[in-house]
Amino acid sequence: MKSCIMATLAAIFLPVSAALANDTPLPQPLTLPFALSLADEAHPELEQYRARLEAAEAYGEEVNALDDFKIGLEAQLRLIEPSHKAQDDTRNDSRIKLKLQKKLYDFGRTEAARHAAESAHLGRQWDYMDARQKRRLEIMENFFKVILADLQYLRDNEVMTMAFLRWKKLQDTQETGKVSDIDLLEKENIFRREFKKRTLTENQQRISRSRLAISLNRPEDLPSQLEPPVLGSLKRELGEIEDLTRQALNNNPHLKALRARVAAAQQDVEYARAGGRPTIRGEVEAPAYNKVTGSRDPLAAAVILEVPLSSGSAVDAGVARKQAVLRERRAQLLHAEQDVRQAVLELWLELKSLKVHMDEMNALADYRELYLDRSRALYELEVKSDLGDAESRIVDVQLQRAQTEFDMAMAWGRLDALTGKLIAVDQQVSRGEGE
Repeated sequence: MKSCIMATLAAIFLPVSAALANDTPLPQPLTLPFALSLADEAHPELEQYRARLEAAEAYGEEVNALDDFKIGLEAQLRLIEPSHKAQDDTRNDSRIKLKLQKKLYDFGRTEAARHAAESAHLGRQWDYMDARQKRRLEIMENFFKVILADLQYLRDNEVMTMAFLRWKKLQDTQETGKVSDIDLLEKENIFRREFKKRTLTENQQRISRSRLAISLNRPEDLPSQLEPPVLGSLKRELGEIEDLTRQALNNNPHLKALRARVAAAQQDVEYARAGGRPTIRGEVEAPAYNKVTGSRDPLAAAVILEVPLSSGSAVDAGVARKQAVLRERRAQLLHAEQDVRQAVLELWLELKSLKVHMDEMNALADYRELYLDRSRALYELEVKSDLGDAESRIVDVQLQRAQTEFDMAMAWGRLDALTGKLIAVDQQVSRGEGE
């Protein structure tokens, strides 16, 4: 039954890798659903957890083999000095022996080791689940940072362009003598400052794309174009804090991994306690001797009871050490539960604040759109207008609104991860109207 459960869990936690190989070029433009579809592909960080999981599985098989049948062959080349009473005075007493052994019962020691290995394996499975969630969050965050870097570049480029035009205009009018050198240098200084700022933003475009490519395990395939996602998570309703906290405490994969380690530590204590208990094993021997005597049988079978009479303080010391490990893991679990409880509260409050901030951004965007329309109209009428400033401000609002939307999407993603839900693409991305 337990093997069936383990197989089912393995099928859940170890999905088949996507069909695309790591050398397959990324599509242009790159979409968030496609990027998230690569989350379970081979990646150095994920491979570490896979290796730990496989090691735990191998250790479980090793423990299960403790009471397997063991077959061995023992051969001895012996030279003896026969007794003067021996009828056979041959000095060659070589022998070969085929032995079959099996541990029959050890009063709970092997069973405790098996339960400890199963719990440790389960903990590694939950660790792997936690790693898969973190991979999705990392990809989402890096995807959003690329879009934000592009928007920031548009804003800074617009501001730099306006600064350059104002400086150039002053240069043209300086010939009339109506512009002082200090005013001209002031405009040049503003332009140089904005040019430096735009250069840094341009560098950030490359940096953010490199981080995204690395998180997708394609470090040499930097995506040039990204399609801005329509985020379905923005329309989700926020539940009550009590319900979310309960879900997180019950379903958080990191907490489940720690609980499995506590269970493994408890079984390790039982294993240590059983160190001084008897062992019963069965043994069958089929020897062959070069020198045959009446006391040597061609076949022997026995049930052997081994009782340790004294082990000094080794058992007590081993139990004390395992109990200390158990106390440490219980403390780790309690500390992690407190962290999860606090993280849920902070994300819940963050989402409520972001909802208010989103309404503010929408209102500001409407205002900036109308202001830009008025500036365009004044410009077309050849009336003094701040069209350039209005255009840079509208890009700035777009940047702020995108930042708020992405912050909200990330907060929902982290809340899903805390409550034990594997981040789904359809929860983060929805199709636009008319598609």
